[in-house]
Amino acid sequence: MTERIGFIGLGLMGRPMTQHLLAASYQLTVFNRSRPAIDELASAGAIAANSPREVAEQSDIVITMLPDGPDVESVVVGPDGLREGVREGMLFIDMSTISPLTTKRIAS
Repeated sequence: MTERIGFIGLGLMGRPMTQHLLAASYQLTVFNRSRPAIDELASAGAIAANSPREVAEQSDIVITMLPDGPDVESVVVGPDGLREGVREGMLFIDMSTISPLTTKRIAS
């Protein structure tokens, strides 16, 4: 079975990564603050999500590539955040540039 991958953060780093995942034929669900980035990837075959929660519900692996700690916290624990859609066995990979303290706080 091919893992379903979710990706949040479609900026300078995230967009090229998602394009490679699509080229490798992964089922990819994407979310971003700005809708044009989502629409661009949806036209290339990605599934457009309306919230981080929706990404979690449709994915086995969720990757975030966000600019800072407050953005990661908002995506994970905010309203309609990843935490609301998490299931047992799901893998969360945060590739954002944030402090270790923020990572520990989010993990707890």
